[in-house]
Amino acid sequence: MKKVLLSMLLLLLFTLVACGQDSDKEQADNESGDNQQEETTDEASSGDTITYESENGPVEVPANPERVIVLSTFAGNVLALDVPLVGVDSWAKSNPRYDLEGVEEVSDENLEKIIELDPDLIIGLSTIKNIDKLNEIAPTVTFTYGNLGYLEQHLEIGKLLNKEEEAQAWIDDFKTRAQAAGEEIKAKIGEDATVSVIENFEKELYVFGDNWARGTEILYQEMELKMPEKVKEMALEAGYYTLSLEVLPEYVGDYLIVSKQEETESSFMETDTFKNIPAVQEGNVFVANADEFYFNDPLTLEYQLEFFKEHFLAE
Repeated sequence: MKKVLLSMLLLLLFTLVACGQDSDKEQADNESGDNQQEETTDEASSGDTITYESENGPVEVPANPERVIVLSTFAGNVLALDVPLVGVDSWAKSNPRYDLEGVEEVSDENLEKIIELDPDLIIGLSTIKNIDKLNEIAPTVTFTYGNLGYLEQHLEIGKLLNKEEEAQAWIDDFKTRAQAAGEEIKAKIGEDATVSVIENFEKELYVFGDNWARGTEILYQEMELKMPEKVKEMALEAGYYTLSLEVLPEYVGDYLIVSKQEETESSFMETDTFKNIPAVQEGNVFVANADEFYFNDPLTLEYQLEFFKEHFLAE
């Protein structure tokens, strides 16, 4: 009888151990499955692509693009965020402020060249041609010029390139520095002094509002320098206004910024009409290289800010 009881106890003990081992195995399997699920989830959230909400809807773009083509306007934004470029438009290529060594010049019509460069992301204005065909080559994101403020635009480029934090940090720092410089400049030239920005391009003269690059965003938005009433009336809403030489004096404030290309006809500056403008006679004209002044990306803005500090605050 004792032997029977002993055998039953041993059998019960082995059964309990086996059940415990099965339970431990099941728990381990469950934990392993959970870990695998978590790893899969993490991989999906930090995978090769992100979804960017463009003005035309969601677009799947590389999480870390390595071969970007910019077909208009935004090359400086991409460069400022240290994202590799393989192709840019002719305007960007002619900008001496951009380091584009080894980067090809391309256009929205040269699809074969774009295919050869094998881009993983294409960026440009909404006015570029062949958008549908470009989308077949690589994810293509466009922006409508002027829909966003100049700093908002850089932030959107940051989001597109998965570098939103870097973009926001630069924006915050730049605004602080530009506004501080504006206070210094107003203290020197007077709170009511007016500033105009003009450019000669293809035998035409233009005066600019507060959002058409050429340093206007810094002067009028960040520094809050004043715009002549005539400029405000004709150029503020549209962004720019075409002038004749005869009426130019009506649009020139106490200070004048001239954005000028060296090879562009600028004989207007040799005329009596120009020379008799008070700002010209008082030496309050600052001439900038148009190739360096066209855009409003961080690289250009940094240059423009230093240009204004150097010229307005010169002793």
